[in-house]
This record gives sequence, C-alpha cells and structure tokens, in this order.
Amino acid sequence: MTTPTVATIEAEERVAIRRTSKGRLLVRRYMRNKPAVVGLVMLLLLVAFTLIGPMFAKYDYEELDFLALKEAPSGEHWFGTDNAGGDLYALCIRGLGRSLMIGFIASIGITVIAALVGTAVAYFGGWIEKVGTWILDMLLVIPAFLVIAIVTSSASGTNGWLWLTLALMLLGWVGYARVIRSVALSLREREYVSAAKFMGVDSFTILRRHLIPNLGSILIIHTVLGVVYAVELETALSFVGFGINPPDTSLGVLIDSGSKTLETAPWMFLIPAGLLVALCFAMTMIGDGLRDALDPSSESGGKA
Repeated sequence: MTTPTVATIEAEERVAIRRTSKGRLLVRRYMRNKPAVVGLVMLLLLVAFTLIGPMFAKYDYEELDFLALKEAPSGEHWFGTDNAGGDLYALCIRGLGRSLMIGFIASIGITVIAALVGTAVAYFGGWIEKVGTWILDMLLVIPAFLVIAIVTSSASGTNGWLWLTLALMLLGWVGYARVIRSVALSLREREYVSAAKFMGVDSFTILRRHLIPNLGSILIIHTVLGVVYAVELETALSFVGFGINPPDTSLGVLIDSGSKTLETAPWMFLIPAGLLVALCFAMTMIGDGLRDALDPSSESGGKA
C-alpha cells in the first residue's frame, strides 16, 4: 500500500473544491438559515394555493350566491362569502395570485431599470454623471403614489393590473437607482474595468459583463424585498380605491371591502389580511436569508 504524497493530497483537495460550486455553497448557507427556509416554504405554499386552489373551488371568483350573503365560513363556502355573495375562497385565490404577479413583475422591472440607469450614470462620470444625478434628484420630487393613482384610476376591467404594474415599474426605480450609482462608483475604479477600457471594449459591454454582475448580490436581495414594496403599494392603492378595479380583485381590494364589515363579518378582513401578512413575512425572511448567504462575512448561515 503506497503512502499518498503531498502533491497527491493537494490535487485531491483541489478536485473537491472544484466539485463544490459557488451556487452549491450559497444553497448550503441559505438552507442553514432556519427562518429563511421557513419563509421559502411559506412562499411555496402561497404559490401552490394560487395554482392548485382553483381545482378545489366550488365557485368561480365572479360567481355570486345570492342565498348566502355575508355567510360565515362553512362546508359550502370554506372562507365564507362577502356582501354580494361572492365566495371568499375563490376571491382570495384570485386576489393572492394577482398580488403575486404584480409584486414579482414590478420588482424585476424596477431592479432592471435601476441597475441599468444607476451603473450607467456612475460609469460615464463627468457631465453625464452630473446631469444624470440631477435628473434622479428631480424625479424623486414627483409624488409617485399620486401619479400611480392617477394612471390606474382610468383603467378598468381585467387589464387594470397591467397598468398598475407598468406604473410601479416606471416610478419605483428612481430611489434605488441612486443606491446602485453609489455602489457602482467604487466598481468603476477597479482594475478589470480599467483593463476592459484599455482593450477597447465598448461601454455597454463593460456595464453588462463587469459592473452589473458584480452588483448581483445587491440586485437579488432588492428584487426579493422589492416584491414586498410592490405588493404593499398595490394594497394601499387598492385600499383607497385607486388600484385594481372590478371585476378583477386583489388582496388590497378584499381588505378594503372587509374593513367596512369588520365587526359584523370579520372573516372578510382577517383572511385576506392574513394572506398579505404571510406573503410579506415570507419575502422578508427570504431576503434576509439571501443577504446572509451572499455575504461572506456573515455567520448566520454557518461556515461554507
């Protein structure tokens, strides 16, 4: 039996290290964070509820039961009914699904726009940076909530959520673009950026290959937490009557309707409000878990 040499041991260690990819290490650190895992499980359950729930629904969300107005949860109507006899179970499925779609699409759009604008303003510098920063400061003065309310108030039907999502994307990226610009200012002085410039690489390629990927951890975390921002803003708009309009629905619409009958029919408020709290809690825990997993100095996820 031959004794392994030092070179053989080092070669085996290098192979073992290569087998463990960066993505696998991030997954390990994330899965060691118990609250983050709970948040992920909750999100998967909520998504499953919107996808599988309609298979068990006895009524459509637009179908009314005039013989069961404001009926408490029962075997016929699992979550009860609203003032018009609508099945709250079907309405919650529709409302949660609509809020999830608005939250994820708007958050991804906001992150993409903010990343492109923030890194471009920081990279070019000079008068472009001054003008870009001035424009960002001016855009921050615009009351986003009021503008979104005006845009969405004219929309109706089942396409109203598209206008709301578009308005959130076009007005929600400004503040985050300033944060991205501040971080990108330090990245533009790195050696690999200078080397790319020296080699004649065009500016768009440098932004796409060098600056934006090195902001990956920040962008991922913001995308996850941005879902909470988008869902809460949609809920607030719908609560005051400027969000989703009938015949469509969302959690904000259901909460607004339930708040008016909180004393006589509390299930109309508590059930959609509970779904909203669960969604926001799940996304917050996932965001915290991703932050700890992507931060090498964090010990929350244990050692890689």
